[in-house]
Amino acid sequence: MPLPNRVRPDGSLFADPARGSLFGNRGGRFHDPRHRDPPVRVYASRQWICCVLSFKDRRRQVWGQGYTELFFCDEVTALAAGHRPCMECRRRDALSYRAALMRGLSMKDTPSFPEIDHLLDDERRIGRVKRVHVMPAKSLPDGVVILLDGGGFLALKGNVALPWSPAGYLPPRERPDGTASVLTPPSTVVALANGYVPLWHVSAEHSP
Repeated sequence: MPLPNRVRPDGSLFADPARGSLFGNRGGRFHDPRHRDPPVRVYASRQWICCVLSFKDRRRQVWGQGYTELFFCDEVTALAAGHRPCMECRRRDALSYRAALMRGLSMKDTPSFPEIDHLLDDERRIGRVKRVHVMPAKSLPDGVVILLDGGGFLALKGNVALPWSPAGYLPPRERPDGTASVLTPPSTVVALANGYVPLWHVSAEHSP
């Protein structure tokens, strides 16, 4: 049985045999190492990061005594859930994300990553509930994930929208217009609109 450590674009945790292409954590341990039940609390601090699967030959016991390891289909999923690139194992991406955020928000002073974490924390949740932002669909950049009325997820890429699944993206559909229920935090939407390019699952490679 897989652990409930896979992450949906809305930030919720679930169990699935699909192997994620990235992993990360939420600032510490919030699972109980004695069992495999889904945790009641879904974060340990404001530091929600997205990491590579392999770094400096480190080995970990997943959901052991250390922090709570989480797995994502891809970075588009992680960003929608409210994570950002890790400054240790993805330093170049983290700096690129921050630079794009600064451009988009016209920041003169470079924010620390704890400051960015605080900003994202205000945008990604209300208590334990995922925060949804209503935005014009046509203005949204590639890499944003929106919530469908029926509960599904669409990732925007080029002139299409890709239905999300734990194992990758399904055949594209027409990109929506009107207003959209956006899961990706507004600050990350700004970063995506100002040059940050996320890591997509291989299933998205042949889409426009």
